[in-house]
Amino acid sequence: MLVQLAIRDYAIVDSLDLELQNGMTAITGETGAGKSILLGALGLCLGNRADAGSVRHGCERADLSARFDITALPGARGWLAERELAEDDCLLRRVITASGRSKAWINGQPAAIADLKALGEHLIDIHSQHAHQALLRDETHLRLIDEFAGHTAEVASLAALYRQWHERRQRLKQLSEDGEEIQARRQLVRYQVEELDQLALSEGELDTLEREQESLAHAEESLREAQFASDCCNSDEGGAMSLLHQALSRISSLPGSDRGPLADALSMLGDAKIQIEEASHELHRFIGATELDPERLAWVEERLSEVHRIARKHQVLPEELPELHKRLHDELASLEGSDHDLDALTEEVESLREQWREQARRVSEARRQAAARFGQEVQEQLAFLAMEKASFDVDVSARDKPGPEGLDHVRFLISANPGQPARLLNKVASGGELSRISLAIQVVAARHSTTPTMVFDEVDVGVSGATAEIVGQLLKRLGQHGQVMTVTHLPQVAAQAHQHLHIEKQAEEETTLTQIAHLDSGGRVRELARMLGGIKLSDRTLAHAREMLEASQNNPH
Repeated sequence: MLVQLAIRDYAIVDSLDLELQNGMTAITGETGAGKSILLGALGLCLGNRADAGSVRHGCERADLSARFDITALPGARGWLAERELAEDDCLLRRVITASGRSKAWINGQPAAIADLKALGEHLIDIHSQHAHQALLRDETHLRLIDEFAGHTAEVASLAALYRQWHERRQRLKQLSEDGEEIQARRQLVRYQVEELDQLALSEGELDTLEREQESLAHAEESLREAQFASDCCNSDEGGAMSLLHQALSRISSLPGSDRGPLADALSMLGDAKIQIEEASHELHRFIGATELDPERLAWVEERLSEVHRIARKHQVLPEELPELHKRLHDELASLEGSDHDLDALTEEVESLREQWREQARRVSEARRQAAARFGQEVQEQLAFLAMEKASFDVDVSARDKPGPEGLDHVRFLISANPGQPARLLNKVASGGELSRISLAIQVVAARHSTTPTMVFDEVDVGVSGATAEIVGQLLKRLGQHGQVMTVTHLPQVAAQAHQHLHIEKQAEEETTLTQIAHLDSGGRVRELARMLGGIKLSDRTLAHAREMLEASQNNPH
């Protein structure tokens, strides 16, 4: 149930912390006082669309939060647990900035607006004053019967199966229509794959070929220059080794060669000799390993030429050919399996069709049983609402074409007077009759709802007198098994409530603010008197209001 609603800088509310209780709560006030603001704030917490106009004039943002006790709501607890948001209660928060941007949180964690809506379906059920307009549409009738039957999960599964069936059927149709195009594509891809199979370029081979081509192409020059360098190192006449040996011999024979500058020179000449010897060894190793192989060079250059030719043909870089080869190979495998896929897909489509029809038949049977019970309960409520001579029926017939919802077309039919044929709700002439019929349907739907919190926004429009009192009794009955909040202009309805909230708009200098207060028994009497007789309250009106309140509170309903 909803236990707290906090509003900051929303519309014409500066600050409001509202504690709510179980049972039936009436919400009243003058027209334009801001009753819709309360429901608007709650709707934003539940994911309704927001705009910059939600923010109180002159403020930077509106901050709204709703706290729910979810002890008796396994659906909400499971939803939160799946997303690791589980707490002892549930706090929904919404912030709207003056620029129109919006943020949301669930139990302190950032959340998408879609998550607020999804979770809200487990927390609260709102019946608006325009609900009777929705009841004029056949799709609403189908939804109400499914909710009443308690098989919404089965209907959702049926819709998912229908979508899967049609998706696969569309795929089958496309494959059948594109047969010639697929055959042409298959031939082209097969030729391309065979060509790349023959090339058989492996990953990294291109770099290896380019390095080898460079080495082979310059092998003769490399050998000639390496041999020249080797001769410079080791030649007996004028070679570096010979000259270094002479220099070392002459300096070492000088007096004082073991100290001072001569010692340093001898050391450096010795190091140079070692370096020249190592360089000479490396040159000999290179000369021994390098061969002139014109045939290999020709093969490498031909291979590189073929790689570049095929790359140009496919309009890719040479190094991208291995990836292209794999991609075309995978496509060919898919295309060559398409004939087999066509047969398999045909079988799958037929199987899905039969699964859908079987499940649709089960749902249809459940709907027919639920429709009979629903019609009987609405009939009882109509009698309670002084329409005992009316006849209400739920017609379940076959659809012209099957759809995601199944095989059924559901319509609510009403005969307001004996002897008149049953007609669709939108053919009911009297607005008052339509309001009462709508209320009877909503009461039956709410009584079987799994959400313990229900909000009724002026659903009593179009009724008055004794019927209004009966409407209040109906809502009070619902409140005995959960939480009911009703916005009303009827004192007969407000008097039945267990709690009473009064909304009042006040102008202070250049600012208009809305205030909400819990009324005690004396406040309730004055508010009921205002609703009965206007602004000026006479003793007679107050006495009438007091009598109405006492009678309603003592009534066991």
